[in-house]
Amino acid sequence: MAIDSQPKKRLIGKDILISCSLAVTLIFIYNKLSVYQQSAELEQITYQEKTSEEKFGFNLGSFVMEAVDLKKGDILGSLLFYQGLESNLIREIELKSKEVAFDTRSMRPGKKLYYVKEDPCEEPIALVYEPSNMEYVVYDLREGVDIKLVEKEVQSCIEVATGKVTGSLWNSLKDNNIDTRMITKLEDALASSVDFYHTQKGDEFKLIYEKKVVDGQEIGIGNLLAAYYKNNQGEFYSYYYENGDFKGYYDEQGRPSKAGFLKAPVKHVRISSSYNLTRFHPVLKKTIPHLGTDYAAPYGTPIIAVADGVVEAAAYTGGNGKYVKIKHDKTYQTQYLHMQAFAAGIRKGARVKQGQTIGYVGSTGLATGPHVCFRFWKDGRQVNPLRHKFDPPKPMNASELPKFDIAKGELMSYFEQLPNTNVQYARNAAP
Repeated sequence: MAIDSQPKKRLIGKDILISCSLAVTLIFIYNKLSVYQQSAELEQITYQEKTSEEKFGFNLGSFVMEAVDLKKGDILGSLLFYQGLESNLIREIELKSKEVAFDTRSMRPGKKLYYVKEDPCEEPIALVYEPSNMEYVVYDLREGVDIKLVEKEVQSCIEVATGKVTGSLWNSLKDNNIDTRMITKLEDALASSVDFYHTQKGDEFKLIYEKKVVDGQEIGIGNLLAAYYKNNQGEFYSYYYENGDFKGYYDEQGRPSKAGFLKAPVKHVRISSSYNLTRFHPVLKKTIPHLGTDYAAPYGTPIIAVADGVVEAAAYTGGNGKYVKIKHDKTYQTQYLHMQAFAAGIRKGARVKQGQTIGYVGSTGLATGPHVCFRFWKDGRQVNPLRHKFDPPKPMNASELPKFDIAKGELMSYFEQLPNTNVQYARNAAP
């Protein structure tokens, strides 16, 4: 009997096809499982990384943090009530906040309030508010009400800048991306050598200063560490130095930058009338020598003593208005006219320090507008202080100079990196 082999061959072929399909399916599933496993491992790593992050002292892997932008009219009590907090707890938060940090009613629109939760659907276990970029307040509600005002860590990095005066010094600093509050620091560093009220186009400056950073964001400038200024009077350096009894700005020879006399009795103002022996008086309408220098300034601008001394007079006359006269030593005296008012404690016999406020700009006496007329005496004769050459101050003692020279050398290394104003601004330079 003959046996038909065709059906058997068809069965074997069918088995092979099914086996191949099954193998492909298994390989596909295996690959999918591998990808899933890798993905799961990646998610686990990402989760572990997230759990290591902290904000305001709370681990973001363990807590949920919701941020709310405060709007005008928002009241903390109402916000917390809708978060599920009880009235007595809200009242305790408000009372304790006033004692420890600040009045919660002073929370400002535009600031953020953070709710810290263990579960998104539950009430907060803590609150965080940032009144400024320098600090934040934590209201921990887990065991009663525990309030802490925390100051953020402020980092300093060194900035080096250089530029030329093209118009006003204020605009020149601004054009070079330098905080314009640097003007006050420059005046402090070079007060006795540079007249910043008569800057000219082409004057050059170089600065080494600290930049303050919090949470990676720049929040302002710190100390001016060194300054260089070049004008038609020469080149001037000033270095900040602090060691024991020595603290302040010194020139290249170690002489105090603020010794002697300041260049002007007011800051950030203009000269409206210079020392002039043939000036036509705007009130009396005749030629009368003007033996002072007029600095125009808004009413109430502080007037400062240009050097240490003793007040000889704090009085009033019809021409001078309210004025203060100071004796500095056996050679020099200064006088400040047309004041609106005297500063507290300014009277005959009072001792004053350089830079101390002695009065406020006004227009008393013969004056057409708010200004201070600054007069300067040498050996009993009035002179023009802007043209007078003063003796340089004495340097620090010889035993301190080697230490100062080391500190100065470190700062000089920053200056040496800067060409003559070819580079406008350099960040984070290092010696």
